[in-house]
Amino acid sequence: MLGTVLLLLALAKTTYPSPASVASRRAEALKKLLEVFGMEDPPAPPAHFKQPPQYMVDLFNTVANADGVTKNPDILEGNTVRSFLDKTHSEEMRFLFVLSSVAKNEKILTAELHLFRLWPRVTDGPKRHHFCQVSVYQVLEKDKLDTPGGKKLLAARLVSLQTSGWEVFAITPAVRDWTEDESSNRGLLVTVQGLGGSPLDPPPLQFASGWGHHESKKPMLVLFTDDGRRGASLPTAGFPGGFHTSGMAPSLGRSRSTRSLDRLQPCQRHPLSVDFEEIGWSGWIISPRGYNAFHCKGSCPFPLGENMRPTNHATVQSIINALKLSEGVSSPCCVPDKLYSINLLYFDDDENVVLKQYDDMVAGSCGCH
Repeated sequence: MLGTVLLLLALAKTTYPSPASVASRRAEALKKLLEVFGMEDPPAPPAHFKQPPQYMVDLFNTVANADGVTKNPDILEGNTVRSFLDKTHSEEMRFLFVLSSVAKNEKILTAELHLFRLWPRVTDGPKRHHFCQVSVYQVLEKDKLDTPGGKKLLAARLVSLQTSGWEVFAITPAVRDWTEDESSNRGLLVTVQGLGGSPLDPPPLQFASGWGHHESKKPMLVLFTDDGRRGASLPTAGFPGGFHTSGMAPSLGRSRSTRSLDRLQPCQRHPLSVDFEEIGWSGWIISPRGYNAFHCKGSCPFPLGENMRPTNHATVQSIINALKLSEGVSSPCCVPDKLYSINLLYFDDDENVVLKQYDDMVAGSCGCH
């Protein structure tokens, strides 16, 4: 995948005599680059400034470094995390999340309802409660919530009335139903009761709703999925010729002596900056603003030293090439022998915030293969 990215960036930046040809080649390259990121078209930037949910920002910072490179591959379940804000904007404990942006090929792994627990109401008298029971239901029939078939229990537990903060409830079965049949999505119902299931009027516990509360406390559905995309089992070869770090363009205008000098340098890793603003994607990508993909460049002369990290096959090929034992056998190539994934935090077409992990996007080290 990394080799594809390098080639597409080169095509997007290469200059040609005809302006029409430049535009056409650039558009074609960027379209292919979008395919690398699993998209047909770039999402439209939000119409107005929008703050991403802090949970998603914190998750990105936990999984990736500032450049988006994965630093802890064991945190995410699957390769995609989607967040959805409540669409009811009601003060009642009813919630609706539109999941139309979830692709059909995504496997639903875990779904969570995140609710912000407000400070409890102050109650008078000796019957002050310390705990209450919170239940989350999948709505089956909007007009029959009081009947056995009107709703289905998803989660229930005791919640303390002494603090405020986020509460998370597992709602995976409901989301699987909704993604299989979008018309079955009638939302969620949350109830607050006493320890024995007795009604509390008024309820001592309240959750922030989509109406009248700060954006950072709004109800949110967090969905962990996997789209089945995986990196190549073998390292991807870098685009021959290398790239400038700043411009990301191939070294077409460099002198013959400079190119010859490059070939004499031993195989090693070189910087390669990918700037999403320069590509034109900064409007919808939240983090990172760009990353260092690195690329491999240099010669693999005989004899290959351990510092060139050669494979056994490359060592044999180098010997055959050096001794001219067979015609048409070239020297080994300088290519990535370790690849890292990167993470993008971005707005999708529905202005939901998505965290997605892409394999084989950064050359971690180079070797002669």
